[in-house]
Amino acid sequence: MKNLFLLGLAIVLFTACNQQDKRYTQNSPEIDIVKKVIKDYNEKKYSMTDFADTSKTYFNTKTDFLTVDKLVEFHQGNDANYSNRGFLEEDQEYEMVVTDKGHTWVNAWLDWRATIKESGKVIDMPIHLTYRFVDGKIVTNYGYWDPTEIVLELQEIERKAAAQSAEAEE
Repeated sequence: MKNLFLLGLAIVLFTACNQQDKRYTQNSPEIDIVKKVIKDYNEKKYSMTDFADTSKTYFNTKTDFLTVDKLVEFHQGNDANYSNRGFLEEDQEYEMVVTDKGHTWVNAWLDWRATIKESGKVIDMPIHLTYRFVDGKIVTNYGYWDPTEIVLELQEIERKAAAQSAEAEE
């Protein structure tokens, strides 16, 4: 009887030690929320209901953030430059991780495509987005991409417009 008790105790301890919380997954409610945010962005729906009121978004910076309201303004302002834009559906990768400190993050690696309204130039670029969640809401968002091609194209459009304006004045 004593041996049976010790065997049962050993099994319970062994099982308890091997049970770990899932720290990495590619399927979670948080990933579904990020996919919805991406879909809403593509459809130019800026409801922002998945973001906490105090959420901070950092795009290509670690110090200057956008509040939820400023994030909507940012997207709407940029939309004026494009005849169409959005994340492509193919080759999207999502993962959720729980850090050693217990923070839940969803990472997304996406391809984005836009057509510049004035020139018709199509620009493709990879983008990495990462979202931190607390109680089912996005509290922090970081986005990283190389905007050089867009900036150069918009500068060229401005240069041509200034040259045409100068010619018209002569």
